[in-house]
Amino acid sequence: MMSLVLIGLLGGFITGISPCILPVLPVIFLSGAQGAQTTKPSTTPGLLSGNLISLNDTPATSTVTTQTTKPASKWHPYAVVGGLVLSFTTFTLFGSALLTLLNLPQDFIRWAGVAMLFLIGIAMLIPRLMEILEKPFSRFAKTGNSTSSNGFWLGVVLGAAYVPCAGPVLAAVSVAGTTGKIGADTVALALSFGIGTAIPLLFFALSGQKLTERISAFRTRQQLIRSIAGIAMIGLALGIVFDVPAKIQRALPDWTSSLQKSTESLYPTQQNGPCVDGATELANCGQLPEISGAVAWYNTPDNQPLSESDRAGKVTLVDFWAYSCINCQRSIPGIEKLYETYKDSGLQVIGVHSPEYAFEKVPENVKAGGDKLGITYPIAVDSNLVTWQNFDNHYWPAHYLADATGQLRAIKYGEGAEATTERQIRDLLREANPNVTLPEPIFSNANDDASARAPRTPETYLGSARAERYAGGSLSNGTIDASFPESLKPDNFALNGTWKVSPQSITPVNADGKLRLSWRGAHVYLVASGEGTITWNNDGKESTMKISGVPNAQEIVNTTPESSGTVELTVSPGVELYSFTFG
Repeated sequence: MMSLVLIGLLGGFITGISPCILPVLPVIFLSGAQGAQTTKPSTTPGLLSGNLISLNDTPATSTVTTQTTKPASKWHPYAVVGGLVLSFTTFTLFGSALLTLLNLPQDFIRWAGVAMLFLIGIAMLIPRLMEILEKPFSRFAKTGNSTSSNGFWLGVVLGAAYVPCAGPVLAAVSVAGTTGKIGADTVALALSFGIGTAIPLLFFALSGQKLTERISAFRTRQQLIRSIAGIAMIGLALGIVFDVPAKIQRALPDWTSSLQKSTESLYPTQQNGPCVDGATELANCGQLPEISGAVAWYNTPDNQPLSESDRAGKVTLVDFWAYSCINCQRSIPGIEKLYETYKDSGLQVIGVHSPEYAFEKVPENVKAGGDKLGITYPIAVDSNLVTWQNFDNHYWPAHYLADATGQLRAIKYGEGAEATTERQIRDLLREANPNVTLPEPIFSNANDDASARAPRTPETYLGSARAERYAGGSLSNGTIDASFPESLKPDNFALNGTWKVSPQSITPVNADGKLRLSWRGAHVYLVASGEGTITWNNDGKESTMKISGVPNAQEIVNTTPESSGTVELTVSPGVELYSFTFG
């Protein structure tokens, strides 16, 4: 349980500093500014009363203009962020079930949140309207300071419209909410994710508060700040309606992608045999799982489902996506290009739309989202996550590539690597039909000849859940005593000494442990965490690295051009090893 909480906190924090948080930052920042200490005349009972929905903080009961000094509302930023996190977490876990129970559309909560956000923004500009909005909540303001309630309800409204980027942590929460399989682990993961997201958001809210307190021009212009906050809310609401935040986020680089990748390596995910995320070489990983349970199909003849016979003899690329997922929006143009280029050569692409949020379950919304992104390949609307669970998927986007016989040959999580995917598609098309004439590659470094490419070791996981390349056979959870074999096959690893094995990592017990790796490539990276040291010898040069803190990728081999070799590591107790990646 504690490991899930830590993973949730880390995943939430990374989300809180990612580009997908940008649309709500102005509102968060300006809401913090409303909690600052100011001195100014109070003239309007509704707008300046500080009741539940207004962002101002001083109870006022008279329209007589008086000089008042307002106490600093230190809890206001906390209330805004707390309301957002609680609202988002609750709606993600239980929103779908609640809407179904009430027989309401699955996108009702989101659009209600957008409408309320717009209405509050207008009310920030029109005091009389704010008074009307406050009346239903006036009884809450009769006792004590209503400031925290002010911010809390604004946060609730923001949470209803808030759509953060999804990684495996949020995916697990969303899937549990959709399928109704909510347990203590899921709730803990959801709450810790929300708290992790709250940390950077709270920083921005407190920054707005402190800035207003320190700059006299802000302290004496609270009405102007409220007006700007109202305009920001109106802008955010209209932006959501016209999909402006998504367009902005697509144009920005994802500066948290490497951090997100580190989090993904910690979260327990599916096993696909020899198929490893992002591997450059094809593998044989068993039958492609069934695509079933779709509530609708688009871009097929008469919008009828594609059957297994429709795909018989075709190389198939299955792309899991969601129309509000920014990473998916970035990856879809490349997939569309692959489909347009190779569909006449035997490639079938199927976009499986699996919802992150309740509003993405509505088939018409999916159709509109697909049209907006220019998708012409078949779309299966997996609103009940049947196919998602068949594949045991955890990512948006996720690509599964199968050969013409229906065998899974490669997987890729996340955006990018179009050239690698294209090479693999071309290899499988030639495998299915050696006489096929393929068009020129569409991505610059797509190499026609698979045999001309230098081999590279696929990503190698060390925990028992995915340790496919362990030379000693299968790894089981618990403590093991291992010894090096006489020889080590390429791309395999072996252990020596006493090690504790968990699903995601391994660590020496009591004394130093040794790990030997046979590698191919130009770069070898090791993901490690904990406290201790790692010593290794590469080309006769001994190196020692101190490990401290959360999991991070450490480079242990750097050679040009690509080469191969064996590296032996001595690992001290207290250090956890997760995986090797290669470049």
